[in-house]
Amino acid sequence: MADDSIVRVLVVEDHLPFRQFVSATLDKKRNLQIIGEVSDGLEAIQKAVQLKPDLILLDIGLPTVNGIEVARQIRRVAPQSKIMFLTTESDVVVVEEAARLGASGYVVKAMAGADLSTALEVVISGRRFASSSLGVHFHLEASHAPDPHVTAALS
Repeated sequence: MADDSIVRVLVVEDHLPFRQFVSATLDKKRNLQIIGEVSDGLEAIQKAVQLKPDLILLDIGLPTVNGIEVARQIRRVAPQSKIMFLTTESDVVVVEEAARLGASGYVVKAMAGADLSTALEVVISGRRFASSSLGVHFHLEASHAPDPHVTAALS
């Protein structure tokens, strides 16, 4: 993704007020275009295939299919899309699994007001971003190998 081109974004968030906050933040960025908004995991996968977004902002706690599984499937069907998690989930096992899946960013919702704009800039420039409140090292090599402990952490 070049910094001067339009970045096409799919927003995946089931909580309407937060999705509106995300959309308002994205609207302030001239180089970002929201091409879709969905509220469940299954629809996110379908829209990723259909729309081929440059960037997917993805919650983990979604109806139908959780965000980690959504990311796993998107890696197979739309590998060109960058994924940035935007979630309340801060369990280290889940954060590490997100990194293993090749996520470009991980923003904790409680920090979104402070972190989202910066995270978008960092991810669009090709680097990785994680909210400082996580206190973990997010820059793991992406192996795309699932971690069996993630299912337990999400339960």
